[in-house]
Amino acid sequence: MVKLNKIYTRTGDDGTTGLVDGSRRSKADPRLQVVGTVDEVNAAIGMARLHATHASADALGRIQNDLFDLGADLATPGEISGALRIVEAQVTRLESEIDAANAGLAPLTSFILPAGTPAATALHLARTITRRAERDAVAAVAAGEALSDPALRYLNRLSDYLFVLSRVENAATGDVLWVPGANR
Repeated sequence: MVKLNKIYTRTGDDGTTGLVDGSRRSKADPRLQVVGTVDEVNAAIGMARLHATHASADALGRIQNDLFDLGADLATPGEISGALRIVEAQVTRLESEIDAANAGLAPLTSFILPAGTPAATALHLARTITRRAERDAVAAVAAGEALSDPALRYLNRLSDYLFVLSRVENAATGDVLWVPGANR
């Protein structure tokens, strides 16, 4: 375990941040934008865990650990021996958990509003931040950054999983359905 004596290093005072390979990048760099948004996802999931049922809270704890792996993956440009990366097994686990959680839910009949129980609402917020992280990742790739395919797939599956978990959390009270034209 790393022991930190000081929380500040002053190395970022020039507007740069260090990557795993030792290089420094602007804090506005597309790769670092994704890393920062993934950090936001993790914090939002932490808030969702405060309200979640035991089963959802356990799953969310695993995901928070995965998100640290993802942050390390995204902060590692190029190939570095022994670098921490998101692996296909993490994507496959999310898919299995999505399928298991979704199996017990009623089929969708309408779009769902991001509302309901405190846990469901917090999960919807985490889902929307995850979608932004995915957009940031796609923008980074378009800007020439090489991001791993499993990392990109993980983000895509994570937003789906958070959606399903929000429905699980709302199962007792029911989904909050969109009513088209309700306020006309």
